[in-house]
Amino acid sequence: MLQCGLLAGAVFGAALAILGGILIPVGDQIIQSTVEKEAVIVPGTTAYENWISSAAFVYRQMWLFDVQNALDVVELGATPIVKERGPYTYKVRYLAKSNITAHNDAVSFLLPNGAIFEPDMSVGSEDDLVTTLNLAVAVSLPCLSVLPPLWSTKSSLFQRRSVREILWGYQDPILKDILGVFYPYNGTFDGYYTVNTGQDDISRVAMIERWQGESKLSFWNDTYCDTLNGTDASSFPPFVDKNKPIYFFSSDICRSVSSTFRETQDLWGIEVYRYVLPPSTFASPSINPDNKCFCTEKLVSRNCSMAGVLDVGPCRGGAPVYISLPHFLHGSDYLRQDVLGLNPSEENHFTYLDIEPITGFTLSFAKRLQVNMMYGPSKVISVLKHVKEYTVFPIVWLNETATLDEATADRIKAELFSRINLLENVQMSLIGIGAATFALCLVSYCCVRC
Repeated sequence: MLQCGLLAGAVFGAALAILGGILIPVGDQIIQSTVEKEAVIVPGTTAYENWISSAAFVYRQMWLFDVQNALDVVELGATPIVKERGPYTYKVRYLAKSNITAHNDAVSFLLPNGAIFEPDMSVGSEDDLVTTLNLAVAVSLPCLSVLPPLWSTKSSLFQRRSVREILWGYQDPILKDILGVFYPYNGTFDGYYTVNTGQDDISRVAMIERWQGESKLSFWNDTYCDTLNGTDASSFPPFVDKNKPIYFFSSDICRSVSSTFRETQDLWGIEVYRYVLPPSTFASPSINPDNKCFCTEKLVSRNCSMAGVLDVGPCRGGAPVYISLPHFLHGSDYLRQDVLGLNPSEENHFTYLDIEPITGFTLSFAKRLQVNMMYGPSKVISVLKHVKEYTVFPIVWLNETATLDEATADRIKAELFSRINLLENVQMSLIGIGAATFALCLVSYCCVRC
């Protein structure tokens, strides 16, 4: 009887271990089905709740470049020296998506723009004065033939204005237009966006199908550069493969970019993949041939050899606006020689996304960009008579960040990962208990037989 019992126990243990093994692929299917169900962008899913309004506060820190030797630059042709002032911090992206319209397997929406000053997170007030490039001079260079007759003698290359005016707008006394780095902003919208809901194909969830009603861009006159590729970076299709790049579109730079895996991080007990913009993003066409179609003029770019800067004039009404990484990180050396006082740092100035790989949700990010404008030699504008070279001049750099808080992380772990972990624990327990039971009973059976 004892031998029969031990033999039955061994068989039972083997059966448990086999059942646990069988549950691994079955469990994987259950996990995949659970995640895909919660990842589609339809009302009632976890993805929809996170998509419609960010669970984390988004802050935009801004550092302005204060010119230290404005008079010497104008009168003696000296190289500008700048000093970083900041941060001046604003809460942004605090408004939920609006005008949400569902159709077939896609959904359209507008992304409202808004900025609220956060004095407790800033070094000073919005009334702080900064000496910066006269925006009127910069925006007028492409259209000198239509300037007011006295404009060229009354203008100044640099101006001293408040942080508020430089960022959000002021009325230029000569041009009579409102000028500002981000003007207009409050009360405006980004979009329309149309994104895939993932209902028919989960691998396309959150992928941008249209922007401003079009399935491709019209800024670069090239099929590759005008492609809308990827998501808006707030989320990606689930089950992220870290061996492959991810793609997203940014309206700030009017193009799609790729991002590559750097390392695994722990965020409140959740494993995330950190993706970063590679140096090739703003590389010159000689280094990255894919960027050739983003070079739309030869003069300022020095025959398209300039690295680290993207001319976004084609999508800014022809204004001489250039986007780079802060302090011209990964940029051509002469950019930092033409303007002194810049100190690029990979640690402080790179852009990253922290993505939870199972769901594809972006749980933390830092978008770091610099807004620059251009000035150069002119026989019409008197303050430019000593200027010898076209200069890409830094106005402000921003660090737009958001990160998951501990309470939201606990909710995500409870709602989604707890079920996944429970299933995995059941699988491992069945295999462990079954194998142990099988081994113990088999050994005991052999001992009794002997």
